[in-house]
Amino acid sequence: MPPTDRIRDHAGQGATTVAAHRARRRLRADRARQLADLLRRQLLTDGFGSGTLPHESLLATDYRTSRNTVREALDLLRSEGLVDRLPGVGTVVVARKYPHGLDRLMGLAETLHEHGRVTNEVRTVGPVSAPAPVADRLHLTPGADVLYIERLRRLNGLPLSLDLTYIPLDLGTALLGADLENTDVFRLLESITGRPLGHADITLEAVNADAHSAAVLEAPRGAAVLMLERLTHLADGRPVDLEFIRFRGDRISMSGLLHRTA
Repeated sequence: MPPTDRIRDHAGQGATTVAAHRARRRLRADRARQLADLLRRQLLTDGFGSGTLPHESLLATDYRTSRNTVREALDLLRSEGLVDRLPGVGTVVVARKYPHGLDRLMGLAETLHEHGRVTNEVRTVGPVSAPAPVADRLHLTPGADVLYIERLRRLNGLPLSLDLTYIPLDLGTALLGADLENTDVFRLLESITGRPLGHADITLEAVNADAHSAAVLEAPRGAAVLMLERLTHLADGRPVDLEFIRFRGDRISMSGLLHRTA
């Protein structure tokens, strides 16, 4: 074989080896993500009651994968702040997420009452001229006044969400003297109107925390937060509460029960 052909053949074998190595790395990364998803579910549902995960070799056996894949999966969970590795102990759970159901229309204190006490730090409250999108969503005339409320909500003392709320002023005026620090706005609205709330339109998406939100929530700047936009109506259909809620993504998980209808 001529020298040039041998060089080309060797180079081709080298390229094949590199491509195969990259393919194996991608496959292991895919498997690590899959395993991290399964382990995350167990973390969030107290599947590791002792607070310590099984040894890497046992996880590898249980999930029929390699220890390298297990290590990569645990690294992913560690980067999310859910677990940490302690010398002489192993991988331990260091954070938990609280479940927020999407099946029923409830306030945060009602939703999380089994997990502790929700308190509200009222940062801002008062009438403002409604921005055009707010007036449109609340079926108000352009420029109408609304009550604006900004609250930092804590669960057992830990920052959980930053809530920005707009309420028509004919209802909002009665909230100015209400106990906003310890009572859900939903309960106050039902008390003021004497009517039950009916339904809410919601949009849920992940956004990066801006500098202000990150500081208030005591989260890293740019960290992912769950943004819930919710427009709540009375039972007669009137929209009465427009909220923009930023949840710390490392402390809350959203779940719901969906039915398929014909």
